[in-house]
Amino acid sequence: MILMNDIVRDGHPSLRTKTEDLIFPLSQEDIILANDLLEYVINSQDDEMVEKYKIRPGIGIAAPQVNANKRMFALHLEDENDLEVSFVAVNPKIISHSVERTYISAGEGCLSVDEVIEGYVPRYARITATGFYPDGTPFKKRLKGLAAIAFQHELDHLNGIMFYDHINKENPYAPIPDSVPYERV
Repeated sequence: MILMNDIVRDGHPSLRTKTEDLIFPLSQEDIILANDLLEYVINSQDDEMVEKYKIRPGIGIAAPQVNANKRMFALHLEDENDLEVSFVAVNPKIISHSVERTYISAGEGCLSVDEVIEGYVPRYARITATGFYPDGTPFKKRLKGLAAIAFQHELDHLNGIMFYDHINKENPYAPIPDSVPYERV
């Protein structure tokens, strides 16, 4: 089980390293990692588990955040229709996206960043993404809202990019052209 001590923090070199595609079939080690990543985000949304293991809540976690140079991440959240979005993405890609942008008005956070970094993080409002589940089954997903934002946040981790890299350094709350804010309910 992944605990907070297993999650590397801002400044660790693995967070700035671009990962390489994994080869199928995945190794047993990679399958265990995939399961552990998903287990973490599920557990992190359970108040009892958060209290018991002192873990920080999250909706996504990428392999580089646990010092693994593997092109995979896990998401676990509910979309705007209250449908569960819960999967591990291996070798994910965004193949198309909307012109319209979005951002979380309260800002983004990250399990690897302990302090609050204020500012708008522009993201595509809608994306079409492809990749594979850990068993090698391909997927193609159309995501919007929080699911699209989280997918982009985790994909950035696989490319050595941190969420705050997207924040306007001169004016963190500068209006984002062609955007509609995403409000967490």
